[in-house]
Amino acid sequence: MSLISELFGKSPFSALVAHTKKVHECVKLVRPLMEACVREDYEEIHRLQDAISKLEYEADQVKHEIREHLPRRYFLPVDREDLERFLHCQDNIADYAQDFAVILLIRNTKIHPELVEEFLAFVNQILKVSDTLLAAGEELDDLAESSFGGVEAKSVLDRISGLGEQEWMADRMQRKISQHIYHLEKQLDPVTIMFYEKMLHTLSEIANAAENTGDLLRAMIVK
Repeated sequence: MSLISELFGKSPFSALVAHTKKVHECVKLVRPLMEACVREDYEEIHRLQDAISKLEYEADQVKHEIREHLPRRYFLPVDREDLERFLHCQDNIADYAQDFAVILLIRNTKIHPELVEEFLAFVNQILKVSDTLLAAGEELDDLAESSFGGVEAKSVLDRISGLGEQEWMADRMQRKISQHIYHLEKQLDPVTIMFYEKMLHTLSEIANAAENTGDLLRAMIVK
């Protein structure tokens, strides 16, 4: 290791990009999980839960690596504490994706035919939020090279500018599905209703965590 490397340490931003991508891999499995639930393919849910658990573990390994080697002497363009908060918030996204898989695993819940399209549309909206965050997170390396300023910063700000509206749309969809569920309550047993609500809440938390991560990234840029 060179003297300069010893003095300044290694930039953590490439690893943060890797973490962003790994977290998004977790979220991408939410759609096939939901589709398997609709088909009542519980073996596939089990397989996908194993896959998402492995991805979440790999994301955790990247997270631990970043924390263990986050340089204290490296001249970071942002506060070390802000990076820690960003990493923690992004990690929550993968955790909630895994929680969703576990909810589908622990009970063979059937989706009422009248709710199928709404659930799938809601999942697509969650993925849209995650896609937006991924596009911004992939620019972290370039953003660091520009010291979180210039055209790179504007590009990232433009990408995450719609996150709030996308998450708000997800919230509206969640409320509409909840209303529809209770319109059907005479056809549903209480445990099924409870699991529907668990599913909705956990999916919503994915979008919330993605929006919060984007907010932290925005704060690091404009600070």
